[in-house]
Amino acid sequence: MRIYSAKDVDQKALKGATIAILGYGSQGRAHALNLKDSGYDVVVGLRRSGASWKKAQKDGLRVAEPAAAVKGAALVALLTPDLSQPAVYAEIKANLAKGATLLFAHGFNVHFKQIKPRKDLDVVLIAPKGPGDLVRRQYQQGRGVPCLIAVAQNATRRAKQKALAYAHGIGGTRGGVLETTFEEETVTDLFGEQVVLCGGATELVVRGFETLTEAGYKPEAAYYECLHELKLIVDLLHEGGLAKMHQFISETAKYGDLTRGPRIVTRSTKAEMKKILKEIQSGKFARQWIRENKSGKKKYTKLLNKDLKHPIEKVGRALRARMPWLEQGR
Repeated sequence: MRIYSAKDVDQKALKGATIAILGYGSQGRAHALNLKDSGYDVVVGLRRSGASWKKAQKDGLRVAEPAAAVKGAALVALLTPDLSQPAVYAEIKANLAKGATLLFAHGFNVHFKQIKPRKDLDVVLIAPKGPGDLVRRQYQQGRGVPCLIAVAQNATRRAKQKALAYAHGIGGTRGGVLETTFEEETVTDLFGEQVVLCGGATELVVRGFETLTEAGYKPEAAYYECLHELKLIVDLLHEGGLAKMHQFISETAKYGDLTRGPRIVTRSTKAEMKKILKEIQSGKFARQWIRENKSGKKKYTKLLNKDLKHPIEKVGRALRARMPWLEQGR
C-alpha cells in the first residue's frame, strides 16, 4: 500500500498550467476554489444559461462554456454528475490538447466504458473521501480530506505526477493520498454507498424509527434515538474507530452492541451484501442505473419521493428547527 504526502509532490508537474474544472456542484466548486487559493490558473466550464455561472463568477473565478474552457488547459477535471459526463466529454473531446490530462473524481464512466478517452491523453483519478463542502472547509482550516489516486492512461509518462500535484492543490496530501485503481475505487465506492453509508444506514434508521413508533412511543423520542444520536456515534468512529466508540459509550450500550448487533446484521445480511457486490462488479448496477436515467428516472423519482415523505422527515424538520446551529457553515 502506498500513501503519498506533500513531500512526494513534484511542484513543477502543473507549474504555470491552466486547469479547467467542468461542473460547479459539490466537488467542482471545492476543487476550483482550493486550486485557485493554491495559486493555480483555474477556469470553470459551465453553461451560460445555468445558475452556477453567476455563482462561480461571484466566487471570483473565470468562467467559460465547457468547449471553450478546455482549450489550452493542461488538465481538465470532469466533475459533472456521472451520467452527464459522456455527453460533456463528446462535446469537449476535439478541443482537448494532445497530452492533456483528463481527471475524474469517480471512476464510474471509465471503468464501465461509458467514456473511452483519446489515447494521447493522460487519464487519472483523484477521489476525495468526503463531500465537496468538507473538502473546502478542511482546506480553509489548514487540513485536508484524504484522496485516492489512480492512473488509467499514462500517455505522457507524467500522469501520476500531475494527478498528485492536483491532489496537493485541493489539500489532499495533508490527509494522505492512497494509490488505487479505477476498478477498485469504483466498486468500493458504489458498495460503500449502497450497503453502508447511504442505503444501509438510512434503512436501518428508518426501520428503527418505525419499530418504536409502531410500538406506541413518541415520534420525537424515536427520532432522537435512531437518527439524531447517530452522528455522535459516527463522530467517535471517525475519530478513533471501534476502540474510541467503546471507550465513550456506556457499559450497557456496549453490552447491547456486542450481543444484539449481530442479530440485526446477520449472516443473511452479509450474504445480500455479497450479492450487491457482484451486481456492482458485473456491471449490472451500472446498466440498471444508466437505463433508468435514459428512461426518465420514473422509478428513481417515485422511490425518492416516498423516502422524503416518510414520517421521520416530518418530525425531523420540526425538531431540527429548534436547533438552527445545525445549518451553520452551509
